[in-house]
Amino acid sequence: MKIALDPYMFRSTPLLELPRLVAELGFEWIELSPRDDALPFFTHPRIDDATVRRFRAELDAAGVGVASVLPLYRWSGPDEDDRKAAVRYWKRAIQITVDLGVDVMVSEFNGRPEAPERSEAGFWRSMEELLPIFEREGISLKLEPHPDDFVEDGHAAVDLVRGINSPNVQFLYCAPHTFHMGNDAPGIMKHAGDLLTHVHLADTFDHTASSGLRYIVNPPGSPARVHQHLDIGQGEVDWDEFFSNLRANDFDGIMVSCVFAWEDRARESTATMRAKIDEYVTRYW
Repeated sequence: MKIALDPYMFRSTPLLELPRLVAELGFEWIELSPRDDALPFFTHPRIDDATVRRFRAELDAAGVGVASVLPLYRWSGPDEDDRKAAVRYWKRAIQITVDLGVDVMVSEFNGRPEAPERSEAGFWRSMEELLPIFEREGISLKLEPHPDDFVEDGHAAVDLVRGINSPNVQFLYCAPHTFHMGNDAPGIMKHAGDLLTHVHLADTFDHTASSGLRYIVNPPGSPARVHQHLDIGQGEVDWDEFFSNLRANDFDGIMVSCVFAWEDRARESTATMRAKIDEYVTRYW
């Protein structure tokens, strides 16, 4: 099992200084998520081959590894120009991942909930082009359902991942999306079985509570999705249920601390998350 940090709250730290910082924060692994100087959101990667080599050297010097690379591109449309551009960005991101010596990539489906059929059709067109590259390069792709995507329900996402029918594609359970995925961690984990190889750890509140009035969004009927990425214990995820069922599923993959809510206390938040993760792993493993 690898316990990694998504360093998004530290994205102002230059890329080449990131490995040393992550080591100082008590982590040996990084999930390299979107940042402007490497893999920006929804645009072409900015990092060049020379910087990849320098980054690898800094990782080695700090005793830190990249467990996974997380790009986010609009590869499921429904705009065809956006989809084609996203495929181009994916190809470069895959090459960067290979050059880093990493064999795991993570992403979302990135379609639109108001156009689910068109989005899914775009997703399959992209997969037809990209899946052979993932398989050729020996990269495992972990996919997660996300609020405001064309697939949000956890069970439906597992079925879609299973339908890709490739040993290189697996399922990611993102704990702060629990209440958008159907609030059924035990059922989703059991349904996923050995497809579940990656989890994102952060807390959130149940937006469905209080008759749907936990949050009041104006105007009434707004399709906005609300969730948080808080420290474990600050929200309403049942963490004993989560970790006990993860253990029952024989999980031995990558756990990622991915809190985004506390840039004003990022070091304290990260230390809290590391301690909480270690506590639960010790309890259940």
